[in-house]
Amino acid sequence: METIPRQVFEKMYAQDGYSQWLGIVLIAVGEGFCTLEMTVRPEMLNGFEVAHGGITYGISDSAFAFACNSFNRLSVSVETSITHAAAVRAGDVLRAEAKLVTQSNRIGTYHVLTYNQRGETVAVFKGICYRTDKVVVP
Repeated sequence: METIPRQVFEKMYAQDGYSQWLGIVLIAVGEGFCTLEMTVRPEMLNGFEVAHGGITYGISDSAFAFACNSFNRLSVSVETSITHAAAVRAGDVLRAEAKLVTQSNRIGTYHVLTYNQRGETVAVFKGICYRTDKVVVP
């Protein structure tokens, strides 16, 4: 039997064209955390032949979204920020690890660390979500 966080991930991912386009693969999900992986493709590069900042932002934001909603309370982003720590190139395999930092009835704060295949930190993301009373999966 699938866990609730896994059911939430499956429902969200099925409707998430951007995460699908990124080629995101689920590594792990549970209450308050999510780990995703993807490979950077040539069409994701900018004019300097490094990944567009939106790519590391995209995987980080997706990990954040899946982690926020893992409690089966529909949650929406209200504030995010990212620090790009290292260049990302075509062929790099990115792993984003989102973890809950603090949570109240209405607000959740998450940190997402994104690494390349060498274990180097390429991005540090912070996200704050608003938790509604609605559920993602019945």
